[in-house]
Amino acid sequence: MTEIEHYTPAAPPAVRQLSPEAQAALAAGRADSTRRAYAEDRSAYLAWCAERGEQPLPASQDLLVEYVTHLTLTPRPRTGRPSAPSSLERMLSAITTMHAELDLPKPVTKGARTVIAGYKHKLALDKKPGGKQRQVKPALPPALRKMLDALDRDTLIGKRDAAMLLLGYSAATRSSELVGLDIGEPVECDEGYLVSIYRVKMKKFTESAIPYGKNPATCPVRALRSLIAAMREAGRTEGPLFVRIDRHGRIAPPMVRHGKPIGDPSGRLTADAASDVIERLAEAAGFMGRWRGHSLRRGFATAAQRGGAPMVRVARQGGWADNSTSLARYFDEGDPWEDNPVTGL
Repeated sequence: MTEIEHYTPAAPPAVRQLSPEAQAALAAGRADSTRRAYAEDRSAYLAWCAERGEQPLPASQDLLVEYVTHLTLTPRPRTGRPSAPSSLERMLSAITTMHAELDLPKPVTKGARTVIAGYKHKLALDKKPGGKQRQVKPALPPALRKMLDALDRDTLIGKRDAAMLLLGYSAATRSSELVGLDIGEPVECDEGYLVSIYRVKMKKFTESAIPYGKNPATCPVRALRSLIAAMREAGRTEGPLFVRIDRHGRIAPPMVRHGKPIGDPSGRLTADAASDVIERLAEAAGFMGRWRGHSLRRGFATAAQRGGAPMVRVARQGGWADNSTSLARYFDEGDPWEDNPVTGL
C-alpha cells in the first residue's frame, strides 16, 4: 500500500485513482532510497494536513508555504534539529509528483522555495548544519592506500573490503551499483576484467574495463580475483559478489531483529552497509570529514581530471551521461593548489 492509495479529495477536481499495477510501475522508475523517502515525506504531509483540517490535494501555494515554514521550525525526533534545506527540496518533489500521479494540477511551489532559500541563507549565516552542502571526501589514491593498509587481506572480510574499495574506485560506482554485482558478472580477460554494471541514474548497463594496476597492493584485478577465488573456496559460486561476513568469516550469517529475520537471505550487502565499510576504513586510516561510498566515485573523477583524462572517457568509464553537469563540476573545479590563481602573484 502507498500513502496515496486511499486518498480522495473532498472537493473537485475529481481524482483519477491509479491502479495498484500503475502505482507499482511508477515506483519502479525511482531508486529504492528515493521511493522510501517520498513515501515518508508524503505520509508526513498528509498527517500534518489532517491535524490542521486542511485539504492537502490539490495543494495551494499558501498551504505549501505554511507547511515548509512549519518544517523549518520543528525539530525532527532523530536529530533534534529541523529538516535540512535539501530534505525540504525533496519533500516538495514528493508532493509535486504525488499530484502528477493523481492527475491533479501541478502545485505552485515558488513561495515554498523562497522560504527554503531564506532558511538556507539563515543557516549559513548562523553556521549551522544544513547551511553548507555536505560533500563526501574524495578517495584519491593516497587515501586508498592508507585505507587498504588498515585491512587484514588474508581474511575473507579483508579480501571483500579491498575488492570493494578498488573496484568501486576504478569503475566509479555508486554504492547501490557496487553491491548489485553478482559473482559471475565480472569477466576476466587478458587485460583485466570487463564488468557489466547497471547504472541506476542512467537506467542502463555499461561495460567498465578494469585494467591491472602497476602496484599489486592497489591492483583492482588482483583484489577482485582474490575475492572471487576465496568465495568459491567457501562454496559460493553464484549469487552476490559482496556479502555480509562476520568476524568469524561466516558468509551471510543470519540477522534477527525483534525475533524476526532481517536482511537479504543471500547475504547481499545493502548500499548503506557498503558505505559503512568505506566510513569504517577511513576512520581506521585516521581521516577526518565525511567518507561514504560516494567517496570512491568522487575520488575517481577528481583523480582522472587531475591526470588529464578526457571528460568523455571518464564519463564512459564511470557511467555518467556525456553531458553530465555533476561530472563537469569536478572538471571545472580543478586542483585548488595546482590551479590556484594566487600562486606567483
